[in-house]
Amino acid sequence: MGQKLPPQKMELYKRIDEVLFYKWDPIGISDGNWARDEYQSYLPQVFKLALENNSPEPIANYLTIITTENMGLSEVKQHVRILANVNGDSGDHEHPTCLHIGLS
Repeated sequence: MGQKLPPQKMELYKRIDEVLFYKWDPIGISDGNWARDEYQSYLPQVFKLALENNSPEPIANYLTIITTENMGLSEVKQHVRILANVNGDSGDHEHPTCLHIGLS
């Protein structure tokens, strides 16, 4: 990351990290913390896209490319959508810091 973020943006950054690990998790590793940093290399770009776009589509497109081209996995017909709502309640009680994820 390289710079100190204001508290609201740091919270968003942390939420996106949680979403990538616990919800997106295309290789199914979120059941243990042994690989907690597995998706953190994608975090800066997802964070940047969340700040720059009102629509979740650019994030969904980016994660689809990561899944199919970088990881070599099959494309999921339903694109992952991450809604970067800093002040919103995710409704996720198991992982309360996660952003809401919907599938479309």
